[in-house]
Amino acid sequence: MTSAPPTTERTGSGPALLAVLMPAMLATVIASDMVNLVLPAIGTQFGASEAEIAWVVTGFLLMFSIGIPFYGRISDRVSLRRLFCFALLTYAAGSLICALAPELLVLVLGRIVMGVGAAAIPVLSIIAVTRLLPADKRGMGIGVLSAAAGIGTAAGPAVGGGIGQLIGWPGLFWLMLVVALALLPAALRVLPGEAPAGADRFDLPGGILLGAGAGLVLFGITQAQVAGLAAPSSWVSLAVAVAAIALFGWRTVRVAQPFVPPALFTNRVYRAAVVVAFLAMIVNLGALVFVPLLLVDVNGLGPGEGALVMIPAGVAVAVVSPLIGRLADRVGTRPLVLTGLAVMGLFAVFLSAVAGGPSVIQAGAGILGLSVGFIFVMTPIISAAAGALPPDQVGIGVGILQGAQFLGAGTGPALFGVLVSARQQSGGGAVNPLHSAQDGAAFSDAFLAMAVVVVLALIGAYRMRPAAAPSGPGSPPTTAAT
Repeated sequence: MTSAPPTTERTGSGPALLAVLMPAMLATVIASDMVNLVLPAIGTQFGASEAEIAWVVTGFLLMFSIGIPFYGRISDRVSLRRLFCFALLTYAAGSLICALAPELLVLVLGRIVMGVGAAAIPVLSIIAVTRLLPADKRGMGIGVLSAAAGIGTAAGPAVGGGIGQLIGWPGLFWLMLVVALALLPAALRVLPGEAPAGADRFDLPGGILLGAGAGLVLFGITQAQVAGLAAPSSWVSLAVAVAAIALFGWRTVRVAQPFVPPALFTNRVYRAAVVVAFLAMIVNLGALVFVPLLLVDVNGLGPGEGALVMIPAGVAVAVVSPLIGRLADRVGTRPLVLTGLAVMGLFAVFLSAVAGGPSVIQAGAGILGLSVGFIFVMTPIISAAAGALPPDQVGIGVGILQGAQFLGAGTGPALFGVLVSARQQSGGGAVNPLHSAQDGAAFSDAFLAMAVVVVLALIGAYRMRPAAAPSGPGSPPTTAAT
Protein backbone atom coordinates (compact mmCIF):
# COMPACT_ATOMS: atom_id res chain seq x y z
CA MET A 1 0.00 0.00 0.00
CA THR A 2 1.31 3.43 -0.84
CA SER A 3 1.38 6.17 1.71
CA ALA A 4 1.88 9.86 1.98
CA PRO A 5 4.88 11.06 3.90
CA PRO A 6 4.02 11.70 7.53
CA THR A 7 5.95 14.95 7.70
CA THR A 8 7.00 17.56 5.19
CA GLU A 9 9.36 20.51 5.20
CA ARG A 10 8.10 24.03 5.76
CA THR A 11 4.58 23.00 6.61
CA GLY A 12 4.34 25.66 9.28
CA SER A 13 2.55 25.38 12.60
CA GLY A 14 -1.08 24.38 13.00
CA PRO A 15 -2.22 27.97 13.63
CA ALA A 16 -0.23 29.20 10.60
CA LEU A 17 -1.79 26.51 8.41
CA LEU A 18 -5.32 27.36 9.54
CA ALA A 19 -4.58 31.08 9.13
CA VAL A 20 -4.21 30.36 5.40
CA LEU A 21 -6.93 27.75 4.96
CA MET A 22 -9.71 29.53 6.87
CA PRO A 23 -9.82 32.79 4.86
CA ALA A 24 -9.40 30.81 1.63
CA MET A 25 -12.41 28.67 2.56
CA LEU A 26 -14.36 31.76 3.60
CA ALA A 27 -13.69 33.55 0.30
CA THR A 28 -14.62 30.47 -1.73
CA VAL A 29 -17.96 29.96 -0.01
CA ILE A 30 -18.83 33.67 -0.17
CA ALA A 31 -18.01 33.69 -3.90
CA SER A 32 -20.66 31.06 -4.63
CA ASP A 33 -23.53 33.15 -3.19
CA MET A 34 -22.35 36.75 -3.27
CA VAL A 35 -23.80 37.54 -6.69
CA ASN A 36 -27.35 36.39 -5.93
CA LEU A 37 -28.64 39.78 -4.77
CA VAL A 38 -26.85 41.74 -7.53
CA LEU A 39 -28.09 39.62 -10.45
CA PRO A 40 -30.88 42.12 -11.25
CA ALA A 41 -28.31 44.93 -11.49
CA ILE A 42 -26.11 42.79 -13.75
CA GLY A 43 -29.09 41.96 -15.96
CA THR A 44 -30.04 45.61 -16.23
CA GLN A 45 -26.51 46.71 -17.13
CA PHE A 46 -26.08 44.08 -19.84
CA GLY A 47 -29.71 43.97 -21.01
CA ALA A 48 -29.89 40.24 -20.27
CA SER A 49 -32.85 38.02 -19.47
CA GLU A 50 -33.20 36.07 -16.22
CA ALA A 51 -32.21 32.85 -17.98
CA GLU A 52 -29.07 34.48 -19.35
CA ILE A 53 -27.88 36.04 -16.10
CA ALA A 54 -28.52 32.74 -14.29
CA TRP A 55 -25.35 31.50 -15.99
CA VAL A 56 -23.36 33.84 -13.73
CA VAL A 57 -24.27 31.39 -10.96
CA THR A 58 -24.59 28.19 -12.97
CA GLY A 59 -21.19 28.50 -14.69
CA PHE A 60 -19.44 28.78 -11.32
CA LEU A 61 -21.38 25.89 -9.79
CA LEU A 62 -20.81 23.55 -12.73
CA MET A 63 -17.04 23.99 -12.59
CA PHE A 64 -17.16 23.59 -8.84
CA SER A 65 -19.03 20.27 -9.01
CA ILE A 66 -16.77 18.88 -11.75
CA GLY A 67 -13.53 20.08 -10.17
CA ILE A 68 -13.89 18.81 -6.60
CA PRO A 69 -13.29 15.06 -7.25
CA PHE A 70 -10.51 15.87 -9.73
CA TYR A 71 -8.58 17.94 -7.23
CA GLY A 72 -9.05 15.26 -4.59
CA ARG A 73 -7.63 12.60 -6.92
CA ILE A 74 -4.79 14.76 -8.23
CA SER A 75 -3.73 15.60 -4.67
CA ASP A 76 -2.60 11.98 -4.36
CA ARG A 77 0.02 12.71 -7.06
CA VAL A 78 0.82 16.46 -6.89
CA SER A 79 2.00 18.53 -3.91
CA LEU A 80 -0.52 20.51 -1.92
CA ARG A 81 1.56 23.66 -2.36
CA ARG A 82 1.48 23.46 -6.15
CA LEU A 83 -2.23 22.66 -6.34
CA PHE A 84 -3.29 25.27 -3.80
CA CYS A 85 -1.26 28.03 -5.44
CA PHE A 86 -2.60 27.06 -8.86
CA ALA A 87 -6.12 27.30 -7.42
CA LEU A 88 -5.49 30.75 -5.91
CA LEU A 89 -3.97 32.09 -9.13
CA THR A 90 -6.85 30.69 -11.21
CA TYR A 91 -9.38 32.13 -8.77
CA ALA A 92 -7.63 35.52 -8.95
CA ALA A 93 -7.56 35.43 -12.75
CA GLY A 94 -11.29 34.66 -12.88
CA SER A 95 -12.01 37.48 -10.43
CA LEU A 96 -10.06 39.92 -12.60
CA ILE A 97 -11.95 38.85 -15.72
CA CYS A 98 -15.26 39.35 -13.90
CA ALA A 99 -14.28 42.76 -12.51
CA LEU A 100 -13.35 44.04 -15.97
CA ALA A 101 -16.10 42.23 -17.93
CA PRO A 102 -17.51 44.49 -20.67
CA GLU A 103 -20.37 42.11 -21.49
CA LEU A 104 -22.28 39.20 -19.98
CA LEU A 105 -20.42 36.49 -21.94
CA VAL A 106 -17.09 37.65 -20.52
CA LEU A 107 -18.56 37.77 -17.01
CA VAL A 108 -19.80 34.19 -17.32
CA LEU A 109 -16.37 33.13 -18.63
CA GLY A 110 -14.76 34.78 -15.61
CA ARG A 111 -17.12 32.97 -13.24
CA ILE A 112 -16.24 29.67 -14.92
CA VAL A 113 -12.53 30.37 -14.38
CA MET A 114 -13.27 31.33 -10.77
CA GLY A 115 -15.11 28.02 -10.32
CA VAL A 116 -12.12 26.07 -11.64
CA GLY A 117 -9.94 27.65 -8.96
CA ALA A 118 -12.52 27.67 -6.18
CA ALA A 119 -13.26 23.94 -6.52
CA ALA A 120 -9.80 23.13 -5.16
CA ILE A 121 -10.00 25.13 -1.93
CA PRO A 122 -12.47 23.07 0.20
CA VAL A 123 -11.12 19.65 -0.70
CA LEU A 124 -7.43 20.64 -0.48
CA SER A 125 -8.06 22.38 2.86
CA ILE A 126 -9.56 19.22 4.38
CA ILE A 127 -6.73 17.11 2.93
CA ALA A 128 -4.14 19.53 4.33
CA VAL A 129 -5.66 19.33 7.82
CA THR A 130 -5.84 15.54 7.59
CA ARG A 131 -2.24 15.11 6.47
CA LEU A 132 -0.47 17.87 8.35
CA LEU A 133 -2.13 18.14 11.77
CA PRO A 134 -1.72 15.52 14.51
CA ALA A 135 -4.59 13.06 14.81
CA ASP A 136 -5.75 14.59 18.10
CA LYS A 137 -5.96 18.04 16.48
CA ARG A 138 -7.69 17.00 13.25
CA GLY A 139 -11.22 17.47 14.53
CA MET A 140 -10.38 20.94 15.80
CA GLY A 141 -8.86 21.88 12.43
CA ILE A 142 -11.87 20.64 10.51
CA GLY A 143 -14.09 22.50 12.97
CA VAL A 144 -12.28 25.75 12.15
CA LEU A 145 -12.80 25.13 8.42
CA SER A 146 -16.46 24.32 9.06
CA ALA A 147 -16.78 27.61 10.89
CA ALA A 148 -15.42 29.45 7.87
CA ALA A 149 -17.84 27.62 5.58
CA GLY A 150 -20.75 28.41 7.88
CA ILE A 151 -19.89 32.09 8.08
CA GLY A 152 -19.44 32.28 4.31
CA THR A 153 -22.75 30.57 3.61
CA ALA A 154 -24.68 32.86 5.93
CA ALA A 155 -22.80 36.05 5.05
CA GLY A 156 -22.43 35.57 1.29
CA PRO A 157 -25.73 37.15 0.23
CA ALA A 158 -25.40 39.97 2.78
CA VAL A 159 -21.81 40.74 1.74
CA GLY A 160 -22.75 40.65 -1.92
CA GLY A 161 -25.79 42.83 -1.46
CA GLY A 162 -24.00 45.35 0.77
CA ILE A 163 -20.85 45.75 -1.33
CA GLY A 164 -22.82 45.61 -4.56
CA GLN A 165 -25.08 48.41 -3.40
CA LEU A 166 -22.20 50.49 -2.02
CA ILE A 167 -19.61 50.34 -4.83
CA GLY A 168 -21.26 48.28 -7.57
CA TRP A 169 -21.10 44.57 -8.39
CA PRO A 170 -17.56 44.71 -9.93
CA GLY A 171 -16.33 45.63 -6.44
CA LEU A 172 -17.16 42.10 -5.30
CA PHE A 173 -14.67 40.64 -7.75
CA TRP A 174 -11.97 43.21 -6.97
CA LEU A 175 -12.29 42.15 -3.33
CA MET A 176 -11.93 38.45 -4.21
CA LEU A 177 -8.88 39.26 -6.37
CA VAL A 178 -7.15 41.01 -3.48
CA VAL A 179 -7.93 38.16 -1.06
CA ALA A 180 -6.56 35.49 -3.42
CA LEU A 181 -3.33 37.35 -4.13
CA ALA A 182 -2.83 38.16 -0.44
CA LEU A 183 -3.07 34.45 0.48
CA LEU A 184 -0.59 33.30 -2.16
CA PRO A 185 2.70 34.08 -0.31
CA ALA A 186 1.42 32.49 2.90
CA ALA A 187 0.31 29.35 1.05
CA LEU A 188 3.77 29.03 -0.50
CA ARG A 189 5.27 29.15 2.96
CA VAL A 190 3.08 26.83 5.03
CA LEU A 191 2.03 24.10 2.56
CA PRO A 192 4.35 21.18 1.75
CA GLY A 193 6.05 21.13 -1.64
CA GLU A 194 6.59 17.36 -1.88
CA ALA A 195 4.23 15.11 -3.80
CA PRO A 196 2.81 12.08 -1.93
CA ALA A 197 5.16 9.13 -2.23
CA GLY A 198 4.37 6.19 -4.49
CA ALA A 199 1.14 7.51 -5.99
CA ASP A 200 -0.20 5.36 -8.84
CA ARG A 201 -1.67 6.47 -12.12
CA PHE A 202 -5.42 6.69 -12.38
CA ASP A 203 -8.08 6.36 -15.05
CA LEU A 204 -8.54 9.83 -16.55
CA PRO A 205 -11.52 8.84 -18.80
CA GLY A 206 -13.26 7.53 -15.70
CA GLY A 207 -12.70 10.86 -13.97
CA ILE A 208 -14.11 12.71 -16.96
CA LEU A 209 -17.22 10.52 -16.90
CA LEU A 210 -17.66 11.14 -13.17
CA GLY A 211 -17.20 14.91 -13.57
CA ALA A 212 -19.57 15.03 -16.54
CA GLY A 213 -22.18 13.04 -14.64
CA ALA A 214 -21.99 15.28 -11.58
CA GLY A 215 -22.08 18.46 -13.68
CA LEU A 216 -25.04 17.30 -15.75
CA VAL A 217 -26.97 16.25 -12.66
CA LEU A 218 -26.52 19.71 -11.20
CA PHE A 219 -27.38 21.40 -14.50
CA GLY A 220 -30.47 19.24 -15.01
CA ILE A 221 -31.72 19.96 -11.50
CA THR A 222 -31.10 23.68 -11.97
CA GLN A 223 -33.02 23.64 -15.24
CA ALA A 224 -35.87 21.74 -13.58
CA GLN A 225 -36.17 24.54 -11.05
CA VAL A 226 -36.13 27.24 -13.74
CA ALA A 227 -38.03 25.65 -16.65
CA GLY A 228 -39.67 22.57 -15.13
CA LEU A 229 -38.74 18.91 -15.21
CA ALA A 230 -40.50 18.44 -18.57
CA ALA A 231 -38.14 20.90 -20.28
CA PRO A 232 -35.67 19.11 -22.61
CA SER A 233 -32.76 20.98 -21.02
CA SER A 234 -33.69 19.31 -17.73
CA TRP A 235 -34.66 15.73 -18.51
CA VAL A 236 -32.12 15.28 -21.32
CA SER A 237 -29.33 16.50 -19.02
CA LEU A 238 -30.44 14.13 -16.27
CA ALA A 239 -30.70 11.21 -18.71
CA VAL A 240 -27.20 11.83 -20.07
CA ALA A 241 -25.93 12.19 -16.49
CA VAL A 242 -27.32 8.75 -15.62
CA ALA A 243 -25.62 7.29 -18.70
CA ALA A 244 -22.29 8.95 -17.82
CA ILE A 245 -22.41 7.71 -14.24
CA ALA A 246 -23.33 4.20 -15.43
CA LEU A 247 -20.33 4.20 -17.79
CA PHE A 248 -18.16 5.46 -14.95
CA GLY A 249 -19.29 2.52 -12.80
CA TRP A 250 -18.61 0.11 -15.67
CA ARG A 251 -15.06 1.42 -16.12
CA THR A 252 -14.39 1.43 -12.39
CA VAL A 253 -14.77 -2.36 -12.10
CA ARG A 254 -12.88 -3.12 -15.33
CA VAL A 255 -9.77 -0.94 -15.48
CA ALA A 256 -6.62 -1.74 -13.55
CA GLN A 257 -6.26 1.66 -11.87
CA PRO A 258 -9.73 3.26 -11.67
CA PHE A 259 -10.31 6.91 -10.90
CA VAL A 260 -12.14 5.90 -7.71
CA PRO A 261 -10.76 2.72 -6.10
CA PRO A 262 -13.69 0.33 -5.46
CA ALA A 263 -12.13 -0.49 -2.09
CA LEU A 264 -13.07 3.03 -1.01
CA PHE A 265 -16.70 2.03 -0.61
CA THR A 266 -16.01 -1.24 1.20
CA ASN A 267 -15.37 0.90 4.30
CA ARG A 268 -18.66 1.09 6.16
CA VAL A 269 -17.82 4.32 8.00
CA TYR A 270 -16.83 6.13 4.82
CA ARG A 271 -19.79 4.80 2.84
CA ALA A 272 -22.25 5.95 5.50
CA ALA A 273 -20.47 9.30 5.80
CA VAL A 274 -20.98 10.04 2.10
CA VAL A 275 -24.70 9.25 2.30
CA VAL A 276 -25.24 11.26 5.47
CA ALA A 277 -23.24 14.23 4.15
CA PHE A 278 -25.32 14.30 0.95
CA LEU A 279 -28.66 14.15 2.78
CA ALA A 280 -27.68 16.61 5.52
CA MET A 281 -26.49 19.11 2.92
CA ILE A 282 -29.80 18.84 1.05
CA VAL A 283 -31.58 19.95 4.22
CA ASN A 284 -29.07 22.60 5.27
CA LEU A 285 -28.93 24.43 1.93
CA GLY A 286 -32.66 24.02 1.45
CA ALA A 287 -33.26 25.78 4.75
CA LEU A 288 -30.64 28.47 4.07
CA VAL A 289 -32.38 29.29 0.79
CA PHE A 290 -36.03 28.99 1.80
CA VAL A 291 -36.00 30.75 5.17
CA PRO A 292 -35.00 34.08 3.51
CA LEU A 293 -37.48 33.40 0.69
CA LEU A 294 -40.20 32.81 3.27
CA LEU A 295 -39.39 36.09 5.00
CA VAL A 296 -39.40 38.00 1.71
CA ASP A 297 -42.40 36.37 0.01
CA VAL A 298 -44.67 35.87 3.03
CA ASN A 299 -43.48 38.24 5.76
CA GLY A 300 -42.77 41.10 3.35
CA LEU A 301 -39.14 41.81 4.28
CA GLY A 302 -36.72 43.25 1.76
CA PRO A 303 -33.88 41.04 0.41
CA GLY A 304 -31.31 42.77 2.61
CA GLU A 305 -33.45 42.38 5.72
CA GLY A 306 -34.07 38.72 4.88
CA ALA A 307 -30.33 38.12 4.60
CA LEU A 308 -29.68 39.84 7.95
CA VAL A 309 -31.93 37.35 9.72
CA MET A 310 -29.39 34.67 8.73
CA ILE A 311 -26.42 36.38 10.39
CA PRO A 312 -27.00 34.94 13.92
CA ALA A 313 -26.89 31.45 12.43
CA GLY A 314 -23.54 32.18 10.83
CA VAL A 315 -22.14 33.59 14.07
CA ALA A 316 -23.36 30.56 16.04
CA VAL A 317 -21.76 28.20 13.54
CA ALA A 318 -18.47 30.11 13.77
CA VAL A 319 -18.45 29.82 17.57
CA VAL A 320 -19.60 26.22 17.84
CA SER A 321 -17.65 24.55 15.03
CA PRO A 322 -14.18 24.51 16.65
CA LEU A 323 -15.71 23.31 19.93
CA ILE A 324 -17.45 20.45 18.15
CA GLY A 325 -14.18 19.56 16.45
CA ARG A 326 -12.42 19.23 19.81
CA LEU A 327 -15.36 17.25 21.21
CA ALA A 328 -15.24 14.86 18.24
CA ASP A 329 -11.57 14.16 18.96
CA ARG A 330 -12.61 13.01 22.47
CA VAL A 331 -15.99 11.28 22.26
CA GLY A 332 -16.11 10.02 18.67
CA THR A 333 -18.28 10.73 15.66
CA ARG A 334 -21.43 8.67 15.87
CA PRO A 335 -23.00 10.23 19.01
CA LEU A 336 -22.41 13.75 17.71
CA VAL A 337 -23.80 12.95 14.25
CA LEU A 338 -26.94 11.33 15.68
CA THR A 339 -27.43 14.27 18.04
CA GLY A 340 -26.91 16.79 15.25
CA LEU A 341 -29.38 15.06 12.94
CA ALA A 342 -31.97 14.90 15.72
CA VAL A 343 -31.55 18.66 16.29
CA MET A 344 -31.87 19.32 12.54
CA GLY A 345 -35.05 17.27 12.38
CA LEU A 346 -36.62 19.01 15.38
CA PHE A 347 -35.89 22.49 14.05
CA ALA A 348 -37.11 21.55 10.57
CA VAL A 349 -40.43 20.58 12.15
CA PHE A 350 -40.35 23.83 14.17
CA LEU A 351 -39.85 25.87 10.98
CA SER A 352 -42.70 23.96 9.39
CA ALA A 353 -44.95 24.89 12.32
CA VAL A 354 -44.08 28.62 12.41
CA ALA A 355 -43.75 29.27 8.66
CA GLY A 356 -45.69 32.37 7.73
CA GLY A 357 -46.16 33.47 11.33
CA PRO A 358 -46.01 37.18 12.22
CA SER A 359 -42.67 36.99 14.06
CA VAL A 360 -39.47 36.75 12.02
CA ILE A 361 -37.62 35.93 15.24
CA GLN A 362 -39.12 32.44 15.13
CA ALA A 363 -37.76 31.86 11.64
CA GLY A 364 -34.36 33.18 12.73
CA ALA A 365 -34.34 30.85 15.73
CA GLY A 366 -35.33 27.95 13.52
CA ILE A 367 -32.49 28.42 11.03
CA LEU A 368 -30.04 29.04 13.88
CA GLY A 369 -30.93 25.72 15.52
CA LEU A 370 -30.89 23.83 12.24
CA SER A 371 -27.49 25.30 11.31
CA VAL A 372 -25.95 24.34 14.66
CA GLY A 373 -27.34 20.82 14.29
CA PHE A 374 -25.80 20.64 10.82
CA ILE A 375 -22.35 21.53 12.21
CA PHE A 376 -22.75 18.76 14.79
CA VAL A 377 -23.12 16.45 11.79
CA MET A 378 -20.57 17.71 9.28
CA THR A 379 -17.57 18.62 11.42
CA PRO A 380 -17.11 15.14 12.97
CA ILE A 381 -18.26 13.27 9.87
CA ILE A 382 -15.56 14.80 7.67
CA SER A 383 -12.92 14.00 10.27
CA ALA A 384 -14.17 10.44 10.64
CA ALA A 385 -14.35 9.84 6.89
CA ALA A 386 -10.80 11.09 6.36
CA GLY A 387 -9.52 9.12 9.35
CA ALA A 388 -11.22 5.93 8.20
CA LEU A 389 -9.20 5.79 4.96
CA PRO A 390 -5.61 4.66 4.32
CA PRO A 391 -3.28 7.53 3.36
CA ASP A 392 -3.23 6.68 -0.35
CA GLN A 393 -7.05 7.04 -0.52
CA VAL A 394 -7.50 10.23 1.51
CA GLY A 395 -7.30 12.58 -1.49
CA ILE A 396 -9.91 10.91 -3.65
CA GLY A 397 -11.97 9.97 -0.58
CA VAL A 398 -12.28 13.57 0.61
CA GLY A 399 -12.93 14.65 -2.98
CA ILE A 400 -15.86 12.26 -3.34
CA LEU A 401 -17.21 13.22 0.10
CA GLN A 402 -17.13 16.93 -0.68
CA GLY A 403 -18.53 16.26 -4.13
CA ALA A 404 -21.48 14.55 -2.42
CA GLN A 405 -21.88 17.58 -0.15
CA PHE A 406 -21.88 19.96 -3.06
CA LEU A 407 -24.31 17.82 -5.04
CA GLY A 408 -26.61 17.91 -2.03
CA ALA A 409 -26.21 21.69 -1.89
CA GLY A 410 -27.35 21.95 -5.49
CA THR A 411 -30.09 19.34 -5.18
CA GLY A 412 -31.81 20.61 -2.03
CA PRO A 413 -32.90 24.10 -3.11
CA ALA A 414 -34.00 22.79 -6.52
CA LEU A 415 -36.11 19.92 -5.14
CA PHE A 416 -37.73 22.02 -2.44
CA GLY A 417 -38.25 24.80 -4.98
CA VAL A 418 -40.27 22.42 -7.16
CA LEU A 419 -42.29 21.37 -4.10
CA VAL A 420 -43.02 24.96 -3.04
CA SER A 421 -44.07 25.94 -6.57
CA ALA A 422 -46.37 22.94 -6.86
CA ARG A 423 -47.98 23.58 -3.48
CA GLN A 424 -48.47 27.28 -4.23
CA GLN A 425 -50.26 26.41 -7.46
CA SER A 426 -52.47 23.75 -5.89
CA GLY A 427 -53.35 25.79 -2.80
CA GLY A 428 -54.73 24.22 0.33
CA GLY A 429 -53.53 24.04 3.90
CA ALA A 430 -50.24 22.74 5.25
CA VAL A 431 -49.74 19.03 5.88
CA ASN A 432 -48.22 19.73 9.30
CA PRO A 433 -51.13 19.94 11.82
CA LEU A 434 -48.99 22.25 14.00
CA HIS A 435 -49.02 24.95 11.30
CA SER A 436 -51.62 27.59 12.17
CA ALA A 437 -50.63 30.67 10.13
CA GLN A 438 -52.92 31.78 7.31
CA ASP A 439 -50.03 32.04 4.84
CA GLY A 440 -46.88 30.07 4.19
CA ALA A 441 -48.42 26.60 3.79
CA ALA A 442 -46.19 25.76 0.83
CA PHE A 443 -43.07 26.69 2.82
CA SER A 444 -44.36 24.70 5.78
CA ASP A 445 -44.61 21.60 3.61
CA ALA A 446 -41.07 22.18 2.30
CA PHE A 447 -39.65 22.33 5.84
CA LEU A 448 -41.62 19.22 6.76
CA ALA A 449 -40.10 17.45 3.74
CA MET A 450 -36.68 18.46 5.07
CA ALA A 451 -37.50 16.69 8.31
CA VAL A 452 -38.28 13.53 6.32
CA VAL A 453 -34.87 13.75 4.62
CA VAL A 454 -33.27 14.05 8.06
CA VAL A 455 -34.94 10.77 9.08
CA LEU A 456 -33.31 9.09 6.07
CA ALA A 457 -29.96 10.52 7.14
CA LEU A 458 -30.47 9.15 10.65
CA ILE A 459 -30.93 5.67 9.20
CA GLY A 460 -27.63 6.03 7.37
CA ALA A 461 -25.84 7.41 10.44
CA TYR A 462 -26.71 4.31 12.48
CA ARG A 463 -24.44 2.37 10.11
CA MET A 464 -21.37 4.45 10.93
CA ARG A 465 -20.09 2.05 13.57
CA PRO A 466 -16.97 0.25 12.23
CA ALA A 467 -17.58 -3.39 11.32
CA ALA A 468 -14.36 -4.60 12.93
CA ALA A 469 -11.37 -3.30 14.81
CA PRO A 470 -8.97 -1.50 12.48
CA SER A 471 -5.52 -2.85 11.84
CA GLY A 472 -2.40 -1.95 9.92
CA PRO A 473 -0.77 1.36 9.13
CA GLY A 474 -3.08 4.07 7.98
CA SER A 475 -6.13 2.58 9.70
CA PRO A 476 -8.28 4.92 11.78
CA PRO A 477 -8.34 4.89 15.54
CA THR A 478 -11.05 2.75 17.09
CA THR A 479 -12.95 5.81 18.28
CA ALA A 480 -13.25 7.36 14.84
CA ALA A 481 -16.91 6.56 14.45
CA THR A 482 -18.00 5.05 17.71
